[in-house]
Amino acid sequence: MPANLSVPSYKDKLLSLLASISFRLGQFTLASGAKSDYYIDCRTTTLHAEGGRLTGHAVLELLEEHSIEADAVGGLTMGADPIVCNVATASAWRAQQQPDAPLLHGFLVRKAEKTHGTGRRIEGFCREGARVVIVDDVCTTGGSTINAIEAAREAGMTIAAVVCLVERQEANGRPAVEAAAEGAPFFALFTANDVKAEHLRQSA
Repeated sequence: MPANLSVPSYKDKLLSLLASISFRLGQFTLASGAKSDYYIDCRTTTLHAEGGRLTGHAVLELLEEHSIEADAVGGLTMGADPIVCNVATASAWRAQQQPDAPLLHGFLVRKAEKTHGTGRRIEGFCREGARVVIVDDVCTTGGSTINAIEAAREAGMTIAAVVCLVERQEANGRPAVEAAAEGAPFFALFTANDVKAEHLRQSA
């Protein structure tokens, strides 16, 4: 391979897959009730075997790029579920390659507390004082992300950062999430425009 040709990053490959299998043009009603002429179903990608692998490593690279240190990663079920699992698994794989690489455990936030068993709202990792990263697939209004932030904080955990795969850049989602995060940085791997542009490029 010529030396001047760069190898696509995890993020580049993830964008290509999102644009290929998760982006659709048409008329859609979003969870917020708003109408849209496109829809991005990230779960089609995050539950895809290769898409899940790319998601885990792309999120870890983003956290490393911004020097975010955390003990765990979590989010509201179910959009965050595959992201959480893939990031945790990717961190374990990296720790095998680099013994000093940090492990990020995972937790999932229920939309409501269980009415049976332990009655917990958070499943998986939950430790008072721990630094955690909240993840979500798509941020529109930010409601599900904020829900997870509040649950983690109520459990005594500290928000180190917030990450979404795709930010729709509408409905005041970012300002609402940033206000809820209370100073913790909010990162988006991609904007909806990034995914749309790549989709149109592939379709040309």
